[in-house]
Amino acid sequence: RRPPPSGRTLSQQPDRIRGAVPQGQLSRMKVCKTGHCQKQCPVLYCDYNENPHNRQEEEKERQKEMGKTLKRLVSYYKPYKGLFFSDLFFAVLGAGVTLVIPLIVRYITNTVVNQPVQEATDLIVKLGIFMVVLVLVEAFCNFYIAYYGHIMGARIERDMRNEIFGHYQKLSFAFYDNQKVGHLLSRITSDLFDISELLHHGPEDLVISIIKFIGAFIILMFINIKLALSAFLFVPFLLIYAFIYNRKMKSAFRENRARIADINTQIEDSLSGIRVVKSFANEKEEMKKFQRGNERFVDSKKRSYKYMGTYNSGMGAFTTLITITVLLVGAYFMTRGKMPVEDLVTVLLYINNFTDPVKKLITFTEQFQNGYSGYSRFLEIMAIAPDIKDVPEAVELGDVKGEIAFKDVSFHYEESQEEVLSHVDLTVKAGEYVALVGSSGAGKTTLCSLIPRFYDVSGGSVCLDGMDIRKIKLQSLRNHIGIVQQDVYLFAGTVMENIRYGKPDATDEEVLRAAKAANAHEFIMGLENGYDTDIGQRGVKLSGGQKQRLSIARVFLKNPPILIFDEATSALDNESEKIVQQSLESLAKDRTTFVIAHRLSTIRKAQRILVLTDDGIAEEGTHEELMQREGLYSSLYKLSFV
Repeated sequence: RRPPPSGRTLSQQPDRIRGAVPQGQLSRMKVCKTGHCQKQCPVLYCDYNENPHNRQEEEKERQKEMGKTLKRLVSYYKPYKGLFFSDLFFAVLGAGVTLVIPLIVRYITNTVVNQPVQEATDLIVKLGIFMVVLVLVEAFCNFYIAYYGHIMGARIERDMRNEIFGHYQKLSFAFYDNQKVGHLLSRITSDLFDISELLHHGPEDLVISIIKFIGAFIILMFINIKLALSAFLFVPFLLIYAFIYNRKMKSAFRENRARIADINTQIEDSLSGIRVVKSFANEKEEMKKFQRGNERFVDSKKRSYKYMGTYNSGMGAFTTLITITVLLVGAYFMTRGKMPVEDLVTVLLYINNFTDPVKKLITFTEQFQNGYSGYSRFLEIMAIAPDIKDVPEAVELGDVKGEIAFKDVSFHYEESQEEVLSHVDLTVKAGEYVALVGSSGAGKTTLCSLIPRFYDVSGGSVCLDGMDIRKIKLQSLRNHIGIVQQDVYLFAGTVMENIRYGKPDATDEEVLRAAKAANAHEFIMGLENGYDTDIGQRGVKLSGGQKQRLSIARVFLKNPPILIFDEATSALDNESEKIVQQSLESLAKDRTTFVIAHRLSTIRKAQRILVLTDDGIAEEGTHEELMQREGLYSSLYKLSFV
């Protein structure tokens, strides 16, 4: 009669647990409040999810987790303790000033006006000056809170943005293969803004509200106990109402975050592919897709605004009822001579101090829901551990010769158990020029992606100079590998900045030498501003051949002992291909080189050609040897010239 393991319901249990219970009886199970099955229940296990005790345990677990999350969130104040406590100090001081002014008004109306004219006038002037000073103090407090409080929030936002962006840099290709850029962008922009607003406004609003609330209550009790109690009559109902709608708003705001991320993804996808959109004249289709996402966002907003509207209107009604109640009770006491009019005026002045904290709590609640849901999404990313990282005993590479060995290597992607590579054995000597050919999907790019550990092998090992690459520090390993891809990615900026990306501390002279080695110097000097020419987002102002030569110059500057050319010339015209091919051959000299090619004419000079199929390495040899065998390579080569 114990609950099923792992919190699974009965319908999720294996057949050996469910025994001989007919399928039709599963839905008729009932659970008593103690968590045990009723006597007529024909099975051994209760439905775990319907057990009230288990629901209570889950609720306790959620509250415990929330406490841990808030504790972690508060830790971001640690570097800014001075700003934080000074912000709270001025918040307390400002709140204290607002409580003092009505007392001065009460003193004036109750005591000062009854004194001789000259004496009363002098006192009123002095008290007036004192109240002006208090107003100036309050104004300074508000300025300090608004300026320095926001500075603190901005710095915390900066720290968190650095933290999550740094974490993004550590995550492997396997993570990005299953993510949308818009969702990741949303976590680093809008989510963090809401978190910083909570961390700035939350504590001060809470402190101000508590001080004003408690201070107003004590003063009202001092003036008239019965009147004070009548004002607080609605507080329990107000708190219950706020608690119920807080929970509803929390889930609604979380859904809003997801919808915003979807919209960011749609915008990023559409604008990145704007040339494709325009070439197909599909602007209207893109608009339809965007509008669908935008409508889903509006629908989620409707739900949150429904709860927020109900919450705000209800809280507003409660505050108005408090004012009306105090006014009616005070008028009742006045008619019976139990309360002077000046006390009623003072109480009415304090009602604003009493209801203002409630309004601040409304704002705080909205900020808390936004900030907490944003931080939950932030933690979701931070909780993803990089699946490719340095082992504790990882070492730096010293003198690298460049021998690469694949030892019984198997590989499959995370989301699939189908092996892309199966028990591959291959040794490439230092300085050897090896070409990989084969049909699409045979695993050529995957095989090369294992060398810089963009993915880790599922079985076997990849070794560099006899050492398993998993025992080498990632940065050190990748610093010794240069990659030139078919789809060249150039960053927004100048030609000089993009070439220098291969070696950030390189001098201008080194950059020029790399450009000349890549046959890029001549066309660069023909640009409007030479090396200082802005090339636009992803190098849109350059031709395909020019972009490819810049990427080669980048690798020349890096000067690695191991090279990977992934179909580097397949998208170029014949003239550009010839120039780029010369640059690649110059770059490959005396380096271990892997070339993935579909244009087989570009790899005739390779020292070794490997033909990959779904079954592994089908053929191996030089161009002449493979042509003489008249096998798969020979067929592919002849087919490319048909």
